[in-house]
Amino acid sequence: MFKKNFMLALVAAFSFAAFTPPLLAQASKSSPEDKVKQTAEKILKTQIDSVRKAGYLGLYELYIDGQIYYTDEKVSALLNGSLFDTKNMSNVTEARLEQLSAIKFADLPLTQAIKQVRGNGKRVLATIEDPNCGYCKRLAQDLMKLDNVTLYTFLYPILSEDSDTKSRQIWCAADKAKAWNDWMLSNKEPAGKSDCDTSAIDRNLAFAQKLNVRGTPTLFFADGSRIPGAISLDAIEQKLNSIK
Repeated sequence: MFKKNFMLALVAAFSFAAFTPPLLAQASKSSPEDKVKQTAEKILKTQIDSVRKAGYLGLYELYIDGQIYYTDEKVSALLNGSLFDTKNMSNVTEARLEQLSAIKFADLPLTQAIKQVRGNGKRVLATIEDPNCGYCKRLAQDLMKLDNVTLYTFLYPILSEDSDTKSRQIWCAADKAKAWNDWMLSNKEPAGKSDCDTSAIDRNLAFAQKLNVRGTPTLFFADGSRIPGAISLDAIEQKLNSIK
């Protein structure tokens, strides 16, 4: 992973001197963004997902493994943190991460999720959760208070072996939603076996990793935006109501 090699990459960044002649010839025909990308990938020894001008201080934005970094045209240093526009004190980095991490809700494999419909079900929310995640249990309490919503819960057991066991038992239950709510809300152990087809959970692990989901819970809204971590019920209501 990129972060594991981050300190080594920074050392390399300051010791890197110049391109080889063939690479210089290729870079001369490239855009400034392409040049920065080529330089950064050579120095950091990792794939850069995208590069663009940040619009501030002559910096370039590097999008790497779900994170934003800033650098100059020579990639002589890296900055990791939030960039603010002082004209309106808006968090430029946060806004860009929302854009870059957005998905098409229709592309989510909803058949691999536990579905619950409340009221008219018009509002839609998908969550990626681990059954042993404390923040997920806190979120479950709030989600029970939502009305007129369709909830899709993707089981994503990443915290422990027990998380995997519970996820598969819940998925194999005759009433998946009840088994999930019983555990998350009342700590009632899943009673079912895990001997049904649980390949959906394996596919959840694969697609969540592809989307760079780094923790649980992660929330996806109908407009494609994502929010990592548990947020308040008021914030969820506000977000759901803002989507037309």
